[in-house]
Amino acid sequence: MMIKYRVREVAKDLNLTNKDVIDTLAKYFPEPKKYMTALEEKELDIVFETFTQERNLESLNEYFAQRELGPEKEAEPKPEAKPQGDTAQEAPQRKKAEAKPAPNKDSGKKPAQTKGREAPKAQQAPAAAKPSREQQAGQKPQQKQEAQPVREPKAPTRRVVDTRSSNVNIDRYNEKYDRLADQKVSARQDNAVTKQKFTNRNQQRRGQQRRGKRETEAERLRRIAMERKAKHITIEVPEEITVGEFALRLKVAAPEVIKKLMGLGVFAAINDVIDFDTAVLIADEFHAKVEKEVVVTIEERIIDDSEDDEANLVTRAPVVVVMGHVDHGKTSILDVIRHSNVTEGEAGGITQHIGAYRVRVGDRDITFLDTPGHAAFTTMRARGAQVTDIAVLVVAADDGIMPQTVEAINHAKAAGVSIIVAINKMDKLGANPDRVKEQLTEYELVPEEWGGETPCIPVSAHTKEGINDLLEMITLTADMMELKANPDRAAKGTVIEARLDKGMGPIATVLVQNGTLRAGDTIVAGATVGRVRSMMDDKGRKVTEAGPSVPVEITGLGDVPVGGDIFDAVSDERLARELVEQRLNEQKEEAFRAQTKVTLDNLFEQMKEGEMKELKIIVKADVQGSVEAVRQSLEKLSNEEVRVHIIHGAVGAVSESDVMLANASNAIIVGFNVRPDPVAEESAKRDGVDMRLYRIIYDCIEEIESAMKGMLAPKYREVALGRAECRETYKISNVGIVIGGHVTSGKITRNALVRVVRDGIIVADDKVASLRRFKDDVKEVADGYDCGITLERFADIKQGDVLEAYEMEEYRD
Repeated sequence: MMIKYRVREVAKDLNLTNKDVIDTLAKYFPEPKKYMTALEEKELDIVFETFTQERNLESLNEYFAQRELGPEKEAEPKPEAKPQGDTAQEAPQRKKAEAKPAPNKDSGKKPAQTKGREAPKAQQAPAAAKPSREQQAGQKPQQKQEAQPVREPKAPTRRVVDTRSSNVNIDRYNEKYDRLADQKVSARQDNAVTKQKFTNRNQQRRGQQRRGKRETEAERLRRIAMERKAKHITIEVPEEITVGEFALRLKVAAPEVIKKLMGLGVFAAINDVIDFDTAVLIADEFHAKVEKEVVVTIEERIIDDSEDDEANLVTRAPVVVVMGHVDHGKTSILDVIRHSNVTEGEAGGITQHIGAYRVRVGDRDITFLDTPGHAAFTTMRARGAQVTDIAVLVVAADDGIMPQTVEAINHAKAAGVSIIVAINKMDKLGANPDRVKEQLTEYELVPEEWGGETPCIPVSAHTKEGINDLLEMITLTADMMELKANPDRAAKGTVIEARLDKGMGPIATVLVQNGTLRAGDTIVAGATVGRVRSMMDDKGRKVTEAGPSVPVEITGLGDVPVGGDIFDAVSDERLARELVEQRLNEQKEEAFRAQTKVTLDNLFEQMKEGEMKELKIIVKADVQGSVEAVRQSLEKLSNEEVRVHIIHGAVGAVSESDVMLANASNAIIVGFNVRPDPVAEESAKRDGVDMRLYRIIYDCIEEIESAMKGMLAPKYREVALGRAECRETYKISNVGIVIGGHVTSGKITRNALVRVVRDGIIVADDKVASLRRFKDDVKEVADGYDCGITLERFADIKQGDVLEAYEMEEYRD
C-alpha cells in the first residue's frame, strides 16, 4: 500500500513554500492541488526532478566530505570557511550546470546506497533546517549579518536532502501525530476537571418564582379576565358545541358560562349542546369575538363538487330509461333499436336486471337503460329514473295502464325527467290507443294531440312501425333540454348494477354523468373503494376512458357496491380508504340503531312477536339488484302468523358457508339465477338444509307464499342425472356447435334437460338434442366417459362450462 505524501510535507522536506510545489504541479497536471492533497508517484517524480535540476551542483566533494565526518563531528560548532557562499566567479558556472540535465543514470542504484545514510540525516534534520534554507535561498541574509556588529557566530550545521531518492522517513511524522494526540487528550481531561456550570437568567427567574407565592386559581382567572378586557380574544365555534368545550375555548370556568346562560333563560349543563347564535351572545359577555369554524370533511377534500364553467361544457348524449309494466314490450322495443336479440337471453322473456346500452342513431349517440317491469324491482326502477334525462313509458295498446305503469309514472315524475309515451303492440287485434291516452290523462299526462305536453308515439316492436318516430322524438326532446357536461374533470356518476364474478372479482356497471373515467383512476362508490383495472363498453370491447353519458363495466373495486351508489374519481387513495372506513362505521351504527330495543311501551308487542313463527331465509343472487329485489319481495310476504326474516343476502354462487349458516340458524336458502358448488350441495344433503333455486322471480314469490299459507302443493321436483364438463367445442356445418364433453358424475341421457353453469352462474337452460359416443348415437353416457353433445338452442358454450343434466319428476306428498 502506498504511503500518503502530501504537498505540505514535500514542501517542508525540500525547504520550499507550498505555493512553489503547487505551481510546479500545475504546469504538468490540470487538476488543481491544495496543500493537503496526497500526491501520486508520478507527481512526486515530477516535483523531485524539477527541483533537483534547479539545485544541481558541479561538484559533490563537499557533500561527501561532510558525510564522512560522521554525526559526532558534524554536531561540533566550527566556523564556516566561506560565509559568502557562491562568489561572482561561481555564478556563470552554476548557470551552466542548470542548463545541463542532472546525471540520473545511476538513480536506480542510489536508493540502495543512501538507505543507510537516512538515519543520521533524520537526526540532523531539525538542527540543519535553517542553515540549509539560507544557503539555498542565496547569500542575502548572510550579507545582512556582516553589516551588523561582528559577533562570533556558531557554525551552522548543513542538512542535505537527496531529492533523487523517493524514500521518506515516515516514522518522524507518526511520532509527531502521536505526540499531538496525547496533548489533546490531556487537555480534554484538564478541561473536564475545571468545567463550571452557569445558570442563565431564565433559570434564576424560575427559581425566584418558585420561592415566591404561588398564584391561586381565582387570581389566574382574574388575570385572564383582565387580559381579555385589555385585548379581545377571538375564538372559532362550530355550528353546535358543548358548554364544557365552549368554556375551554373562552378560557373561563364552565360554571361561569352556565351562569351567563341562565341569565339568558337557557338552562344547560356542562355536557349540553348550544348553537352558534347562543355562543355568540355568551362570548360577547366575556368580551370575546366569535368566528364560524369551517369544518372540512374528507369528502370535501377529495371530491370536487364545484360548478363547471360554461366555457368548458360540451353537448352530451341523452340517457333514456325504458319503463313500463311487465311484458308490455320494453325490451322488444330496445331490441329493435339495438338490432340485437336480448329478450331470448332473459329467463321467461322477462328482464331480470338493468342493462345499459349505447345506440348510434344517425350521427348521434343515445344511452338506453332497460329496467324490469315486475313489482319486485321497484328500487331498480326508481334508480333508473334518477340517473336519466328522458323516460320512455311503454304501454301495451291492448292492456292499457297497469299497476307497474302507474309506479313508473310516479318514479319519472319524482325524478323530474321528461316523459315520452310509446304505445306498443299496435299490430295486435284489439289495440286501442285512444283508451290508453284517456287513461294517461287520469295521471296528469295529457297527450300532445289533446293539447298537452306529453308526446304519445304509436309503435310496434314486431313490425318495427313507429320506431323511427320514437327515436326522432327522443333526439328532439334532448335538443330542447340542452344537455351538457364537462369531460375535462374527475369522473362522477352512478352505479347501475354490480355483481361478483368468480374469476374477475366485483364487477360494476356504471354510468358516467360528468367528467371522464380512465383506467387506473381511484374511485369511491358508496362504501367501497378501488382502482379501475379494466373497462368494457356495452359491446364487450375494452376501452381506456369513458366520457359523459357512457355506460361501462369496470373491475378493480374492493367489494360489490350497491346499485344506485354515487361514484367519484379521487386523487388521494389513502383519504379515499379513510372515507370508506368512515361510511362503513356509519352504516354499522345505523343498523345497530335500527334494532328494536325493549321498552315499557313495546314490551307487549315483543311478547306477541315471541309467539309468531319466523321463516328465516338466506338469499343468494347473481347481481346485487336482484338480491335487493328478492329481499324486499319476500319481506312483504310477512303476515300475522309468519314473519319472513332475511338473515343474509349476497352476490355469487351458494357456498358451503351459506349452508353452515342455514344449518345453524334453521333457515332455508333461496338462490336466484345461481347454482351451489358441489361441496355446498353435499353439505346441504348431509345436514338436511332446504335449498330452493329459481330463475324467474314469480316462481320464488309464489312458492314461498304458498308454503307460508300451508298451501304448498308441489307438482314437480328436479332429479339430478349427472354432470359433464365441456373440454372442447367443434363447429360442424349443418349441425352447429358440438360439445366435446367428459362425464364427471352420474350419467348424461338423450333428451335430458341440461343446465349450463359457468363460474357458478346459470348461463342457459336447454335440452340435449343429440348424444353420441364416437360415431354412434347412444341413449346415455356413464361416468368417466367422453361424449359429443349438441343442444337444441344454446350455442355460446365455452371450455370449462359445466353441463348439469336433470329431469323433472312429478310427485305427491
